[in-house]
Amino acid sequence: MESDRVVHAFTDGACLGNPGPGGWAVLLRWGARERLLSGAEPSTTNNRMELVAAIEALAALQRRAPVRLSTDSQYVQRGVTEWLPRWKRNGWRTSGGQPVANQDLWQRLDALTAGHAVAWEWVRGHSGHPENERVDRAARAAAERVRDDVRN
Repeated sequence: MESDRVVHAFTDGACLGNPGPGGWAVLLRWGARERLLSGAEPSTTNNRMELVAAIEALAALQRRAPVRLSTDSQYVQRGVTEWLPRWKRNGWRTSGGQPVANQDLWQRLDALTAGHAVAWEWVRGHSGHPENERVDRAARAAAERVRDDVRN
């Protein structure tokens, strides 16, 4: 993949309490162009916000493209690359026979992933990775806004 033709997506989710007010953020970069997206939910979990960030990254793309999606969530990265095929084969059940948590979001992410050539990259959170730090701040700010809105 030529780097100027690849969409780089940096994602993060945040939750103030787990469950609690949560936020997600996405930084999309294609060549020299950037777009920062964020949103929030008043009551959610960190895992759901991490998934929503990845979903929103892919949903924002207007046409099929090669994507390098960076996340600091091993839950998302391992879920997509390791667990998802098995869950689908098992009728959305874990190896222990339990329903898959956040199945609604996993199914949405699976459908969106099918429309793009996605390379999943895990990055260590809070380690000075500039784009990860940027989306972390934006996700946290979104969570704080929704928390403050609920309080007022």
